[in-house]
Amino acid sequence: MVEMVNEAKDVNSDQQAIAAVEHHHGQMLTRLNHLTRALVEAVESGKKPAEHDAHALLVEWCEIDLIPHALAEESALYERARSRPEANLLVEGMLAEHRVITDTLEELRGAQGIRAAALATAIERLFAQHLDKENKLLLPFIVSQPDLSLVEAVEGLHEIVGEAHPHGGEHLHTTTETRLG
Repeated sequence: MVEMVNEAKDVNSDQQAIAAVEHHHGQMLTRLNHLTRALVEAVESGKKPAEHDAHALLVEWCEIDLIPHALAEESALYERARSRPEANLLVEGMLAEHRVITDTLEELRGAQGIRAAALATAIERLFAQHLDKENKLLLPFIVSQPDLSLVEAVEGLHEIVGEAHPHGGEHLHTTTETRLG
């Protein structure tokens, strides 16, 4: 009986991992909202130096945070769920959204003015919708699988959970300092 309890999935730890991922998602979306708003306001004001700076900051954040986050999710989360027929279409759709975000970022790199503001807003809205699917569909699906562990999937991946996440009453700090991509 003791062995069965030890082998049982730690649902509380998975719930804490969901909370950590959702918290990090919230932080990322808040940052993206701020950067997008700064670019839109700079474009509306007609101040080219402010627009240039806001554009550069947004593209840099996408390269340093958003794209590595997406790549880490693909390898750590999506592959686990993709092996299940009932989640395959969800994962395929989410991978397609990653491609659209990446393609839109490529367009944003060379865009200026109103086009840049529109592309930034498109990335912001796509990312918000994408996070909603991850938080409400993908993460609960992974946790619901008796043989999958969200904790194991995100262990050490600050691209997915931020700098640290709670686990069993203590914080696990990342062991991976290298960003993907």
